[in-house]
Amino acid sequence: MKTVALTGLRRMEVLEKPRPSIRSDTDVLLKMAMVGVCGSDIHYFVDGKIGSQVVKYPFVVGHECAAVVAEVGKRVRNVKVGQQVAIEPAMPCHECDQCTSGRENTCRRLRFLGCPGQVEGCMAEYMVMPEKCCIPSDKLTFEQAVLCEPFAIGVYAVKQSALVRDMKAAILGAGPIGLSCLAAARLTGAAAVYVTEKVPERLALAGRVGAKWVGNPEKGSIVKGMLEQEPDGVDIVYECVGKQETVDEAIEVLKPGGKLIMIGIPREDRISLRIDLARRKEITVVNVRRQNRCTEEAMDLVGSGRVNIDHMVTHHFRMEDSERAFNMVADYKDGVVKAMIEF
Repeated sequence: MKTVALTGLRRMEVLEKPRPSIRSDTDVLLKMAMVGVCGSDIHYFVDGKIGSQVVKYPFVVGHECAAVVAEVGKRVRNVKVGQQVAIEPAMPCHECDQCTSGRENTCRRLRFLGCPGQVEGCMAEYMVMPEKCCIPSDKLTFEQAVLCEPFAIGVYAVKQSALVRDMKAAILGAGPIGLSCLAAARLTGAAAVYVTEKVPERLALAGRVGAKWVGNPEKGSIVKGMLEQEPDGVDIVYECVGKQETVDEAIEVLKPGGKLIMIGIPREDRISLRIDLARRKEITVVNVRRQNRCTEEAMDLVGSGRVNIDHMVTHHFRMEDSERAFNMVADYKDGVVKAMIEF
């Protein structure tokens, strides 16, 4: 079978590998249909690492995916051959203290698709996953099934922020995660959501899908612009960029007692707070680690029509053009929001 592997910084190659086979009675063999390019994939593509997770080449990345069931183990009951499924990329142990306390996203023995040192990713024609990770997605298109992975992060982030109706929020960064937070916050009843972004096409999209105000930090102070709209500040900021400058902006626009929800993945090893301002405002900082038990909720929201996230998909590529897709996303070219790779 064909796989697409990282072979160096900003280098990808189509390689031939043996097709995987079912080894456990609860395994499912999947024929890949579509893969989304995620920001964390781009970290591995551009930097070769995320923190202590360092790529050893060649390595197959990718974790946002939809597939068709090709074969099932003897004890598989919830999916059948020929069925379309969305893939939950996290494989927790279900036994450690984190799992037994309901924190499967911080499982001490977690294996995650496309994570160096854990499991190779989904950019391959075939892949084997546990049945628990294969969620029937008959009501969704392949694109929607892929998008439900990042959308679940937005759903989880809004839950972690304890947003309630009539609160006001800001989202810094209007990529797929920021737009997912926007959709989840509006569904939860936010009175107003303010969005900032440097890519003009993404900013315009945020305005079209529900942001009350949008601002480009390259064209003026977003702090000034936001506080002109909300002089007392906002209740919650979802930081979806992972940069020092956006963390600083978040502290400034939050009202006293506000919450900073950290979702973006920084390239740097350390991010600091303007502690005098953060302390005087008594800002709560919450880190978000992927998502926890929100994938099926996200799928239900999309499948029922309560949320529309189709607007995130802006580009499609063939498997052979994966390197071009990754370069486009890495360089924010052509107004890309979510690039999909078809297998």
